[in-house]
Amino acid sequence: MISVAARMAGMHPQTLRQYDRMGLVQPGRAPGGGRRYSVRDVALLREVQRLSQDDGVNLAGIKRIIVLEQLADELQQRVAHLQAELDAAYRRMAELEALGGLPRRDLVPTTRASTALVVWRPRRSDPSA
Repeated sequence: MISVAARMAGMHPQTLRQYDRMGLVQPGRAPGGGRRYSVRDVALLREVQRLSQDDGVNLAGIKRIIVLEQLADELQQRVAHLQAELDAAYRRMAELEALGGLPRRDLVPTTRASTALVVWRPRRSDPSA
């Protein structure tokens, strides 16, 4: 409930409504349309208050900070996922090398030697051109 969240965050309920309208925090909604603030929402509200009061950041700046922090979190998760995939690929390559399943890296495989002859003749320059 908004009154409980406001008390937990140390704010007036109207401030929470304003932050919701501005998109600083997006609480869940109850079936009747009332706001439902999670523990994470309350922590975010406290951070908004800290940035505003202690650091003097305006609300537009706070919104930008929140968006950038969320993006950084998403990118960190993506990097961790890609690192796990890369580690798995390296493990698989090591397994295949141990089984002799991969050719040596210093050799380039060829199918067979060719005895074909290619004749090259330069074009004659066209005097009429």
